[in-house]
Formats: sequence, C-alpha cells, structure tokens
Amino acid sequence: MSEPFDEVIHAPNRLRICAFLDAATSTEFGVLRELLGVADSVLSKHLKVLQDAGYVSMTKPTGRGRVKTWVSLTAEGRQAYARHVSALRALFDSPQLPTPSDDMKAAG
Repeated sequence: MSEPFDEVIHAPNRLRICAFLDAATSTEFGVLRELLGVADSVLSKHLKVLQDAGYVSMTKPTGRGRVKTWVSLTAEGRQAYARHVSALRALFDSPQLPTPSDDMKAAG
C-alpha cells in the first residue's frame, strides 16, 4: 500500500464530512448536520477533531440575519483526504489481498 490511512479522517462521520466538503467550496453547519443525521454536539466534536488536525476551517460571517457557521476543507485537508482515498483504493485494488483459493493453497 503506497499511502497510509489517515486515522483522523477514517472515522465514518469524519470521512463523510470530508467527502462532502471535498465536493463543495464550503457548507453551512446545519447542512452537514442533516447530511449525517446527528446532533449538533456530535457534529461539533467531529469538526473539532478535523479542525485541530488542520483539515477544516470554520467561519461565522456576521452581517445580515442570524449568524451561521460555515465549514470548508483547508488545502491540507484536501490533500489528506486525497491521500486517504488513495489508500482505500489501493486496498481494494491490491493484488496482494489473499483470496479464498490462496488460503486453501496455504493450508496445503
């Protein structure tokens, strides 16, 4: 395998967050919450882990109306997500994965 898994991204909800943010410039906190079907506190914890790793940035633009939190992947986050996806693809495409027939050959 050429790329290692990124343990920060590998958690299912964080992987979904990164996948969604990779396809968007930025998104509002509530959209991510609805996408994942989780409570605000759960999403906040996952975003905090990603933010601490430098993978996401959060802004709260002020101005008109209610203040909303916007989330986006940083350049480092996009690179980390791409490496993680590459590692997953390598796992699935690896010819080194044992097949049932290999297991039978090994057993003799």
